[in-house]
Amino acid sequence: MNFTGKYKFTSEENYEQFMKALGVPIEHGEKMKFDTEIVQNGNDFTWSQIYPCHTTTNTFIVGKESEFEILNGDKVKTTAKLEGGKLLMNFSKYVHTAKIEGDKLVEISVCDEITLKRLHTKTV
Repeated sequence: MNFTGKYKFTSEENYEQFMKALGVPIEHGEKMKFDTEIVQNGNDFTWSQIYPCHTTTNTFIVGKESEFEILNGDKVKTTAKLEGGKLLMNFSKYVHTAKIEGDKLVEISVCDEITLKRLHTKTV
């Protein structure tokens, strides 16, 4: 499965509860919509989240330890895996899974039994 594409933010579930579980202070209305751009060349990935005020880019190779900037802004090392068409990353504070379903990028992150689900629709 190839993740390459540009994806527009569609929706999310449990954002506030998830960020609280991570220990990230949030204020009402702080949620920002973002677009995602992914370039996959075999096991090499460049994954960018484009927010109105900044862009976060993680570059990694599946099966090799890489540094990631995670949701709370920390930089951590982990090894991304591809299993059954899903991209899996086990960070110290949460587990992140991404998959393609039709024209949707589905991201699921789990921290302390709280599940954050984000949907993005492919535009290119």
